[in-house]
Amino acid sequence: MMLPEIHVDTGEILATVIGSIEPIETDALQATLAAGQRRCCMYLIGRATLLRADHVQVPKLVADGNGPKVDSALRYPWGLMTRTRLFVIFAVVAAMVLSFGCSGSKEEVKTAQGADSDSTSTQPQGDANPDTTNTTEPAKQAGPLGSGEAVTIAFAGDASFEGLSSSVVSNTTGLLSAIAPVMSAADISMVNVETAVGTGGTAVNKQFTFQVPEQALDSLGAAGVDVVTMANNHGMDFGKEAFADTLRIKAEGKMPIIGIGQDDTEAYAPFIKEVNGQRIGIIAANDIYPSSMVTWWTAAPGVPGIASAEEAYQEQLADAVRAARPTVNTLAVYLHFGTEKETCPNARQKELVDLMISAGADIVVGTHAHRLQGIGYQGDQLVAFGLSNFIFKAPSAAGNTSGVLVVTATGRRIDGYEWKPAQIQNLVPVPLSGAAATAGVAAMDALQSCAGLTPTATGPGFEDPPASKSPPSTKKGR
Repeated sequence: MMLPEIHVDTGEILATVIGSIEPIETDALQATLAAGQRRCCMYLIGRATLLRADHVQVPKLVADGNGPKVDSALRYPWGLMTRTRLFVIFAVVAAMVLSFGCSGSKEEVKTAQGADSDSTSTQPQGDANPDTTNTTEPAKQAGPLGSGEAVTIAFAGDASFEGLSSSVVSNTTGLLSAIAPVMSAADISMVNVETAVGTGGTAVNKQFTFQVPEQALDSLGAAGVDVVTMANNHGMDFGKEAFADTLRIKAEGKMPIIGIGQDDTEAYAPFIKEVNGQRIGIIAANDIYPSSMVTWWTAAPGVPGIASAEEAYQEQLADAVRAARPTVNTLAVYLHFGTEKETCPNARQKELVDLMISAGADIVVGTHAHRLQGIGYQGDQLVAFGLSNFIFKAPSAAGNTSGVLVVTATGRRIDGYEWKPAQIQNLVPVPLSGAAATAGVAAMDALQSCAGLTPTATGPGFEDPPASKSPPSTKKGR
C-alpha cells in the first residue's frame, strides 16, 4: 500500500530548530561559539550523515561555559521526509552555524568579553584593576589626530585627606560635592592621592605621615575622578604592611591607581581609557623619596613599591613612555617633583620634562611644591609644573590656593587648556567665581614666564582635522 505524498515545509522545521535554541545573552553566545566553533560545526555536519532509519534527530544548540553543545531535542518520523529534504535541512542549519559561530575572530572574542568604544583596557599581568594595560596593542587610530575627536582631561593636585578620615566614611558621596561639577565635566579626571590608603601598619620615621580609609577613593569617584596616582613621597607612609593593603584595594578595582604596584612592571604600567575613539594613556612616577627609604619604597622586579623618576630610574620611566607611545593617541605623564613652597620650577623638573617629551609625552603635569607653578606650552606639548594642593590641610593662604587644569586634546595635538581656580575651604576645594576666578586665572598666568613656557604652541604642529571635526575653542590654544 502506497502512502500519500506528504509535503513538508522545511522553513517551518528550520524555524522550530532555531526556536529550540536556549535563550542566552548575545555576548555569552558569541563567546561560547568562539570557544567551540569548529567542534560544534563538524559535529552538526556529522549528525546529518548518521541518521537512524526510523527517525531523524534535529539538533538543539545549548551554550555552556565550554562552548556550544548539541542535544537531541526534536524527533520526526522518517516517513515524513525524504533523505534529500533532510540533507537540505541539515545543510542549511550547518551553514547558519558556520557563518555565525565558525568564523569567530579575535575581534569577536574581544567584543564578547565586553570591549566597547568608551572602555578601559585590561592589566597584562593579571591585576584585577581594569584600567591599566599592556603596551603592545597599537592605537586604534594611527594618525597624529587619531579619530579627529577632541577629549578633555582634568588634572588636580595633592590630596592627603588629612583631617577627613571620619568624613570620607560618614559623608562619602557628598564630601567633594563643590568641586564635583568641574571634575565630572571632563572626559577623564585625575588626582594625586598623597597618602597611604587603607588600614594597618605603623607610621614610618618621617616628619609628616598620612593614612586615610579606602572610602576616600569612593569620595573621589563620586566627584567624577576616574584615576589617581599614588606615586609620591607619602604612598608608603605606614610601611609595607599598610602598602600591602593599598595594593589589595588597587587589585579590587575600587579606583584605578597608577604609579604603584606589586613590582616595577605594574608600577610603570599606564592607565588607558578610550574616549571618542581616542586612546588616552597616563603614566605616573615619583622623584621625591625619603632619603633613608629610597630602596624599599622603590618598585623593582619582584619588589612592591612606587614607580621612580629619580636619576637612577629615569631611563626606565622613559622606556615606559616610549613603549606606551604607539599604543595611544594622547599620552600624559604625571610626576611628583620640585621644591616645596617654590613657585618656579627647578632645574631637575625641567630636565625630567624634557626627558618625558623626548620619550613621547604630549602632556606633563606635576605636584609636590604645595604651591602653584607655571602652566603653558613647551613646543607643541603642554606642561604644568605645579598644581599645588587639592584636598589638603594647608596652614597658609598660598597653600590653600588651588584649582583644576582642564586640557583639550585631539590625538597628539593639544588644542588648548583652561585653569579653573579654586580655594581650599574646610580642607576641600571650592571653585571660585566672578572677580575671584578672574584674579585666580591671572595669578596662574603670571607664573608662566619663570617656568619658561608659552601661552600658545610654538612647535611645528600637527595636521588639522577635517573642518567638520574641528574641536571647540578653549581659553588657551594654538
